[in-house]
Amino acid sequence: MDTRASDAVDPNRWGDVDLRHHGDIDAVPGLLDFAVNVRGDGPPDWLAARLASAVPTLGRYPSEQAERAAREQVAARHGRDPDEVLLLGGGAEGFAMLPRLAPRLAALIHPSFTEPEYALREAGVPVTQVVLAPPYRLSGAAVPDAADLVVLGNPTNPTSTLHPAGDVLALRRPGRLLVVDEAFGDAVPGEPESLAGRSLPDVLVLRSLTKTFALAGLRCGYALGAPDVLARMQKGRAHWPLGSLQLEAIRACSEPDAVAWADREARQIEVERAEMLRLLAAAGVEVVGPARAPFLLLRVPDGELVRKKLQEKGIAVRRGDTFPGLDPNHIRVAVRAAEPARALVAALTEVLA
Repeated sequence: MDTRASDAVDPNRWGDVDLRHHGDIDAVPGLLDFAVNVRGDGPPDWLAARLASAVPTLGRYPSEQAERAAREQVAARHGRDPDEVLLLGGGAEGFAMLPRLAPRLAALIHPSFTEPEYALREAGVPVTQVVLAPPYRLSGAAVPDAADLVVLGNPTNPTSTLHPAGDVLALRRPGRLLVVDEAFGDAVPGEPESLAGRSLPDVLVLRSLTKTFALAGLRCGYALGAPDVLARMQKGRAHWPLGSLQLEAIRACSEPDAVAWADREARQIEVERAEMLRLLAAAGVEVVGPARAPFLLLRVPDGELVRKKLQEKGIAVRRGDTFPGLDPNHIRVAVRAAEPARALVAALTEVLA
């Protein structure tokens, strides 16, 4: 177990891992994009129209009333109290706030999204990596008893693992805060393992609206947790932290019609994922572990060469070796519709041959 603060020359790196390499780096413009887990190139028409209607308000500062209305809508969406909601400029802002909780030892469960680890290490918080072996289940995870902050994703990026809520809650300990990244929670029909609706003093849930609603460029999300935890997280935060369009988007995406729309998208993702799994199996491509998220983790021989050759064929995939616990032979691919999925598998078949 290594609990040192990072002493690497490059603050983005820890050992051989680039903690700030994300899919957008792999998604070179002009390529068929399987590297980024965003649904489509932009928000659905109904949401785009809602945001367009708010543009005339941009001459005014974001109001407390608008912020309150957005928090109340998020609270109603999850059956929580508005004081248990903190609006964020994307889930990543929530990770950047974690050091303000002053943990003595943070345990990061990997393979998983690396932004929280980067934020904690950069702030000098002692960190230990808890690396799960395939099929990446939480049972038996060697989380140190001394860890007073534990961070994990559910469903997990990049493994596409959906942990049972009971296994997640089994990580609770007196004096420990459990942080659950549910950035892809709304991409699972019915959200069966989500903790977003559970009001627990030692569980903090982070949600992103940038994936399913295709708002990556607008940066929208929120945290759900105990009011005292949220107050500590935002201490020293700038005034007007979110713009008017962000507040409008968060409110719109949390309304009942939007939640129903997202659930329909999640069911479509299930159909598309099943077809991709069928195509990959027929081509003899290994998919690592059972998948429940809008992406798949693949293992291929000569992974670096495969990625290079796919790029030459006009296809971008996400490299896997920047996730702790994975190696260059792992690649992550977003779930896409049948036509682009067939193009990916055809290219993979040629490259692997």
